[in-house]
Amino acid sequence: MGKAKLNVKLLRYTPEPEKIIAMSARLCYSPLPVEDIVHEFEGDKKKYIELVEKLLKIGHLTPFEHVSFTFAIEGVSRSLLAQITRHRIASFSVQSQRYVGETSDQNEDSCFDYVIPLSIEELGEEAVNEFCEQMKVIQKWYDKWVERLGGERSSYEDARFVLPNAAATKMFVTMNARELMHFFSLRCCNRAQWEIRAVADKMLTLVKEKAPVVFKKSGPKCLTGDCPEGHLSCGRLQEVRDKYSRMGV
Repeated sequence: MGKAKLNVKLLRYTPEPEKIIAMSARLCYSPLPVEDIVHEFEGDKKKYIELVEKLLKIGHLTPFEHVSFTFAIEGVSRSLLAQITRHRIASFSVQSQRYVGETSDQNEDSCFDYVIPLSIEELGEEAVNEFCEQMKVIQKWYDKWVERLGGERSSYEDARFVLPNAAATKMFVTMNARELMHFFSLRCCNRAQWEIRAVADKMLTLVKEKAPVVFKKSGPKCLTGDCPEGHLSCGRLQEVRDKYSRMGV
């Protein structure tokens, strides 16, 4: 245990997402039976792609809620957890600090998994070592509280109060395509916190592979227009656009 490494995987997604979106949109304006609507798009990729593009252009996004994507995310901090769960149109399953203990194996260098902020890493090796030593001190506090509270699993729920936001966690996250587009517009922005921006970038890359038309224009809002942040803008519009161009976004 020790420094955590970010890992994002796309576990499951709605098969043929663009076709599902097109069929659901077609149903809204068609008197045809459902079987006929399904048949209409079978083997005609161009037709349903054109409809999805039209929906994006006119902003008719309700049909995009019919497809969903499930991710496994690990090596992230409890600080990130507090941010990502603000996206309420999503489902989360998170490793519990009540039931999963963070006790050490009595090795002097043993420590719970944690995330080191980029700003501290940029200060150099000495700052990183100092941060790591602080995590080891917190580990000792945690171990002592677990012991004083009985040493059983029930002691984890109160001993965890001394654990920092840096403590790593893992989760499953499921979002529909419409919520993902909203998520990317906020969390891929340079003004988003660096950790959730890194997660959002990885998620965007993964879904882009499975539904390239759906997420064709996804990313920070400045990809398709002026920065909406006004005087709070990062001021690096072209740099941001170049970055997502290299990502194939």
